[in-house]
Amino acid sequence: MNPQALELNQTIQTNSQAVFSLLSHKGKRIFFPKKGILSQSAQAKGKKINATIGAAIEDDGTPMRLASIANEINIDPSRAFPYAPSFGRPDLRKKWKEMLLEKNPTLKSKAISNPIVTNALTHGLSICGYLFVDHEEKITIPNPYWGNYNLIFQNGCDAEFDKFSLFETGSFNLAGLKEKLIEAPTGKKVLLLNFPNNPTGYTPSIQDVKSICDLILKSAKQGNNLVVLIDDAYFGLVYENGIEKESIFSYLADIHENVLAVKIDGATKEDYVWGFRVGFLTFGIKGGNKELYESLEAKTAGAVRGNISNASNLSQSLVLSAYSSKTYKAEKDEKNKILNTRYAKVKEVVKQEKFKEYFEPLPFNSGYFMCLKLDSLLEEEKIRNILLDEFDTGVIAMPNILRVAFSAVAEENIEELFENIYQACKKSTKK
Repeated sequence: MNPQALELNQTIQTNSQAVFSLLSHKGKRIFFPKKGILSQSAQAKGKKINATIGAAIEDDGTPMRLASIANEINIDPSRAFPYAPSFGRPDLRKKWKEMLLEKNPTLKSKAISNPIVTNALTHGLSICGYLFVDHEEKITIPNPYWGNYNLIFQNGCDAEFDKFSLFETGSFNLAGLKEKLIEAPTGKKVLLLNFPNNPTGYTPSIQDVKSICDLILKSAKQGNNLVVLIDDAYFGLVYENGIEKESIFSYLADIHENVLAVKIDGATKEDYVWGFRVGFLTFGIKGGNKELYESLEAKTAGAVRGNISNASNLSQSLVLSAYSSKTYKAEKDEKNKILNTRYAKVKEVVKQEKFKEYFEPLPFNSGYFMCLKLDSLLEEEKIRNILLDEFDTGVIAMPNILRVAFSAVAEENIEELFENIYQACKKSTKK
């Protein structure tokens, strides 16, 4: 094993045996190289002649660039064309942490890591798999879940999903989580939570979030070491009172010395920049200190460097500029209001009594989506194709479920959307 990896491991083990035990085989072996090309390039920065970095420079010292590209970018070339650090731009990392504390007031008194920039959330989740999930290890996950988890964890990490139903009598299935965390054999546990949930558009109530945290705490007190991966892709998009608006990371970041919380979030959905691919990984654990967090950050940055080298400098610079804008909050509030209005319209329309003949909504209160649970006699794929071919309408078919992205549907078309689904269900039952 590389001596730099051994050094990081020793620091982590000294400061948290639990965190060290949660690292995967690859997580233990990874490190961010402080020596070699990177350190030599850093030492040469600012020198009159710098022949270290693998980039081309104009005679005037600015990044070499094509005018056909540069003319399309209204930003200083130094913030667009050079490589960004594997850790992410320091100014963006600082700003995102400040925003985390603003959006999650419960975090303000807690010691958490500095965020590491990833190539959005899919990459962030994949890096979590790299750091914490070993071959054939089980990941506890509520079902239904985002389909890309299969590629990220089952295909990418060769992990197994230990699933439990997301819902029990219309709310979060606490009994199912208890079975996985409390009643199962003691040992390392990987838990993946996603609120607002994709595909259902569901976030637990304030009381249910408290109960989830209580179960995690009880599991830790039993001697389990837990890493809780928190997919916060749709953070902030909650439309009902009484539903938890802070990330569950706020409560898990210092809940117990045996619980490492990992917040995976980003600008993608929060700031409506899906193609920019700017995400973040942030760690929190009770007793976490500078040495522990810096070691975890170094391992994360090492995994990023060994995977994509670094996330886009241009994208990072653009979102940072937005966060510094005086109009940012008002602009975001305006877009969130549109989604809230669409949600309210969906909630009103799906109440129609006739729809119950073929489908009923699963609980939803947040995010981009809602799901319709189909009558057991209906074939979801058949209905999906009827909608495409005869009603000029597209939805996502899942086992016994249709997922509806109301985020992508104008308010004026929502009633027609559900009427089309109803008519397609009716047609599908005719021989």
